[in-house]
Amino acid sequence: MTHVSADATGIHVTFPGWERWMAGRATFSAPYDAVTGVTVEPGWSSEVLGFRSGLVVSGYLKVGTFRHPSGARRLVSMRRGMPLLRVALDRAASGFDELLLSTSDAVQIAHALEAATGRRAD
Repeated sequence: MTHVSADATGIHVTFPGWERWMAGRATFSAPYDAVTGVTVEPGWSSEVLGFRSGLVVSGYLKVGTFRHPSGARRLVSMRRGMPLLRVALDRAASGFDELLLSTSDAVQIAHALEAATGRRAD
C-alpha cells in the first residue's frame, strides 16, 4: 500500500512493490511551497479522472498518472474503503495539479500540511 507522509520539507509519497510500476515512479515529493490546497474526503472519489497510465480495478483500486480532458494532471493511489487525501499542487513546481491518495492517516497529514502552509484543510 502506498505510504504518505509529511515532514519539515514537504509531502512525500512512496509506492511499494508493483505500485511503483503502475505509478511510473518509486517516490514523489513536493515542497510545501507547491501545495495550494488540501482536503480530506471520507472515501473513494468516483469522479472521472481521465486518461490513465497505470492500473484501475473497477470500484476497488486506482494507481497511476491520470490526465483529465481539461488538462489537469493527477498522481493517484486510491483504494475503496479508506479516507482520501486530496492535495492541490502548483504544477510548475511539482509536475502535477493534484494528488489523490488513500491513507488511514489522511486527517493527520492534512493537518500537518495545513500547519506548514497556512492553508485550511477542509
